[in-house]
Formats: sequence, C-alpha cells, structure tokens
Amino acid sequence: MLQFSLTKKILIWGVCAFGIAFATPNLFYSRVEQSNDAKAAIAKTGVETPELLAAAGQWPVFLPSTLVHLGLDLRGGAHLLAEVHVEEVYVERMDGYWPEVRDKLRELRDTVGTIRRQDAVGAELRVRISNPEGMTAAIEAVRELASPVITLSGAGSTDFVVSSEGADLVITLSEAEMVATDNRTMEQSVEIVRRRVDEAGTREPTIQRHGDRRILIQVPGIGSADELKSLIGKTAKLTFHPVISRTGDAKTPVLSRQILLPDQDQQGVYFVLDKTPTITGDHLVDAQPAFDQNNRPAVSFRLNTTGARIFGEYTANNIGKPFAIVLDGEVISAPTIQSHIPGGSGIITGAFDVEETTKLAIQLRAGALPAGLTYLEERTIGPELGQDSIEAGRIASVVAFIAVLSFMFMSYGLFGVFANIALMINVGLIFGLLSAIGATLTLPGIAGIVLTIGMAVDANVLVFERIREELKSAKGPARAIELGYERAFSAIVDANITTLIAAVILFVMGSGPVRGFAVTLGLGVVTSVFTAIWVTRLMISIWMARRRPKTIVV
Repeated sequence: MLQFSLTKKILIWGVCAFGIAFATPNLFYSRVEQSNDAKAAIAKTGVETPELLAAAGQWPVFLPSTLVHLGLDLRGGAHLLAEVHVEEVYVERMDGYWPEVRDKLRELRDTVGTIRRQDAVGAELRVRISNPEGMTAAIEAVRELASPVITLSGAGSTDFVVSSEGADLVITLSEAEMVATDNRTMEQSVEIVRRRVDEAGTREPTIQRHGDRRILIQVPGIGSADELKSLIGKTAKLTFHPVISRTGDAKTPVLSRQILLPDQDQQGVYFVLDKTPTITGDHLVDAQPAFDQNNRPAVSFRLNTTGARIFGEYTANNIGKPFAIVLDGEVISAPTIQSHIPGGSGIITGAFDVEETTKLAIQLRAGALPAGLTYLEERTIGPELGQDSIEAGRIASVVAFIAVLSFMFMSYGLFGVFANIALMINVGLIFGLLSAIGATLTLPGIAGIVLTIGMAVDANVLVFERIREELKSAKGPARAIELGYERAFSAIVDANITTLIAAVILFVMGSGPVRGFAVTLGLGVVTSVFTAIWVTRLMISIWMARRRPKTIVV
C-alpha cells in the first residue's frame, strides 16, 4: 500500500498540478477577466487597438485563463421571472388552419353551400355553412386535414378536433396538441431569450424553464431589471402587410380579416391593414443597425430565399402602393413601393436612436418570441451586495480552513500536517475543476465549499485513527499505516458515496442556487477522496522512504 510506481507518482502529482494551474487565474480575477474580454473583442471585431492589446497582455497566453464565473448573488445583476402567454399561440394556430379549411370546404360547395368564417372567442376556428344538411360531409372532409400528434402522451391523437354547433363547424386544438404546443412554445421562448441575452455579451446568464409556463432569467453583471427587460424586449414580431387605407380615427370600423394599427411615428394616425401578412419575421436571415439615406438610425434586414421571392413578386405587382412594416402591433414604417425590389434586402426606418436600432437588430436576429411575456417578479441585486456576499463567504471559508488546519495539527502532529497540505491541494482542485468546466459559483456554492473543507479531513481522520489502533497492536509503522488505509477504505467509500448520491439528487431535482450547492459538494466529495486516499498516502510514503522511522506518533 505504501509502494508507488513512478507512473502512479507522476499521475497523482500531474492531477494536482492540473487543478492548481486551472485554479490560479481565480487569484487574479480582475486581470484575467479583462484580458479575456479584450481577446474576445479582438477576435470578434478583428481590430487591435493599443488599449485592447494592453488589456489582452495582462495575462500570459501559455497559462490557463478560464475562471469560475460568479453568480447573481455574488456579482450583482438582475433577476426576472416571466410568464409566457401560450394562449396567443393557440389563437395563431387556429388562424393558420383557415386557408386549408377554406379550400377544403370550397371543394364541397355543392354539398355544404357557401361558407363564411365567423368571429370566435379564444382558440377556435368557427365556419358557418349555408347548407346544414352537409355538416357531416364537412366534418369528415376537415378531419382529413388533421395531423397526428407525435408525442408519447399524445399517441393516437390528432392536432385538432372538429365538431358542430348548429350551422357552425367548430375546430379546436386537441388536449394532446395543446400540451405539445405548450412545450414547443416554452422551448422556443427560452432559446430566443437566451439568444437575445447572449447577443449582448453578458456573462453566464441563467435562463431556464420554471414550471409549466414561466421562465427564470438571471443575468449577473447587468445594471438593473429594467435594463434586462429592455434587452429582452417585446416579442419583436416583424410582419409586412398590404395597406388598405389610412385614417385618423381610432374607432374606424374594419372587416373581420382586417386590422387597425397605430403609426409609431405620428400620433393619431392609424392604418387599416390586411390581417394576413405577406412576409413574417420567420423569413428574416439577418438584421444590423445602419443609417438611411438621410443619415438617420435605421435597421437593415435580409430575407431568406423564400422571403426574397415573395417580397420580390409582391413589390413587382404592387408598384405605387403603400406597404406597412409592423413591429409588435405598431406600424413603424409604411413606404410606397417605388419599384421592383429583388434580392430580399431592405431597410427599416422610424423614430429610432442608435441604441434602439442596436437592440431592435439584436431582437430581430434572435427571432420573434412566439408569445408575449408578463414579468411576475423582478429584482436588482447591486454589486455592493454581491461584494458583501463574497466577503462573507471568504471569511467563512478562511475561518473554517484555519479551524480545520489547527485541529488536524493539534490532533495528529506531523500526519496532521500532511493532511493539511492535502486539504490545500483539495481546495485548489475544487476551484480548478469549477474553472475547467465553466461552472458558476453562487453563495450556496460557497457554502458547499465550506462544508467540503469540514468533510475533507474526515477520510484522513478515519485512516489516522485506524493507524493508531494498529500501532496499539505492536505492529511496525509501515505495517500499521498499510492496515490503516486498507481497513478504513470501505468506510471512506461508503460515507462519500452516500454524500455523492445526495449531491446528484440535489442537482437533478433542484434548480438555480440548489444546483450550485450540489455541484461544489459533488466535486468536493470526489477531490476529497482523491487527496485523502492518494495524495496524503503518497506524502506519507515519501516521508517513510526517506526517514525510515522505527516508531511513529499519530
């Protein structure tokens, strides 16, 4: 047990060196962070200014530069809890079925008579037929348009259900499709929020689904909750509509397939538009802040192949007619088509400043949120509070560290010193692993590290107490140490496996700070076992080989 091959020694010390090397940048946090930011800016823009080069040179390129990211409670930042209006998606889905249903029923005109879409409340499509005797045939025909729901829970179900109420044919989403739509909407919303936050270059945001219809958004380092909401923006749903007329009356009556929207630039001006858009944000490929021919801030955009074809055909067929660009329910521009616009590129002008065009471009590039958001909870955590948390965690860690070091030295003498050295290496390994995997450290995570410091010497205590017992049996030092490690091994493994299981359960079942605690606790268990069983024993082995003591005191 005390004999180590050269390969094992190199492997053990190599692991320790790896952990300490990756932990070292955290001792120079600000310098390394500034260097990383400067290198990222140079890589992104390709511009090497003297200031950026100086900042990038603050940390040597041959050393690891990964850091343990600080969480919201340590760095300060903004916290939002948003609810997604999934009902809006239901309504859009039903509206999207109308063209297919209309065409299908027109094929049965001799049976069902004339058809007319009726105004409906909520997520349903209601169509009135003039010949109620043909209702059965109409229902069967529309059911042919239904698609199966591809989910485990919705096996055998279709995406919509068809029924009748008098002379009205009623189409509603099935329960299985509503569940599937909820999941798709939430996944899309989380991903788009993540893109918008990432586009702004924020560090290590926490963006995750919280319950059935809510999203938890935590972004360290941002100024306020209002700034975060502005960054996320609204739905950023961009559509292009044919203009039917322009009016100054907000109560102008419109037909069922028309909408009345206000002009963003001119108060009291409204546009009557065709409800069905010609182009949507789904056709958008890119959007960038720019300036128009009058040097005013604007947003340039580019459409995909399909969008470019549709846009080109529409502009070619409607020269001289106005065309409304609508963003989140407001007409931001309604230019008159002067000529055919091929290529699918254009520019959006409006009452923007440079900052607004930058945010709008970010939102359009990230894609439109499928539904609106309502913020149920918002908090701003100042950097001062975060710094106070760091100081409190540092004090707790130092106090725990000193207390454990003192206890081990007073209890076990030289062997306690070996355990203390292994404990220092253990803490370095924890931070090295956290840095290597890009983990985020939170206040509960610091609690996990403090707990690990207390638990780290537990394995050494078991071994040393067992060695004491073997020494009482008049065994020699080498044999007593070997038996001490052999007979304490099973107890060490059992104790740490149960703790590791608890950490895994906390990570899988918990969220946010709980997972941060679980990560540091789990990594601490692994590194503690490694340092107690291998590092401490290797140091004792080296000491025994050099000193060859006849007796030892543990």
